[in-house]
Amino acid sequence: MNIDSIQNGVVIDHITAGRGMRIYTLLGLDELDCSVALIKNAISNKMGKKDIIKIDADIPVSFDVIGYVDPGATVNFIKDGHLVQKRRIEMPERLVNVIRCKNPRCISMVEQELDQVFRLTDREQNIYRCIYCETKASAV
Repeated sequence: MNIDSIQNGVVIDHITAGRGMRIYTLLGLDELDCSVALIKNAISNKMGKKDIIKIDADIPVSFDVIGYVDPGATVNFIKDGHLVQKRRIEMPERLVNVIRCKNPRCISMVEQELDQVFRLTDREQNIYRCIYCETKASAV
């Protein structure tokens, strides 16, 4: 398979195999009017298999979304066909409007204007909890 290189854009690399589609969905990449390539199960010397997302546009991406779904992924910024910045992503301490609380009794479900806010409570298990009702949400 051959995917063209991009001249100006973003490459999200070193995504754990199988998590690329979740990042694609949460970032809303289906709504973009540019070329986006989601490569699943690419061979990787370091990881065995990995997913890669290539976005052929210079757009802002949410590091919180990527860090929530797959801490350890990298984001590469490409300009004029050259790598200008590479950033390794870590788990954010707080998530704001990335995921929704699943508790039907949570105040955030009733008060629609409230932000959906989660805080990291267990880094080893990737567990976040709603700040309003403490309902657990895990990334995986």
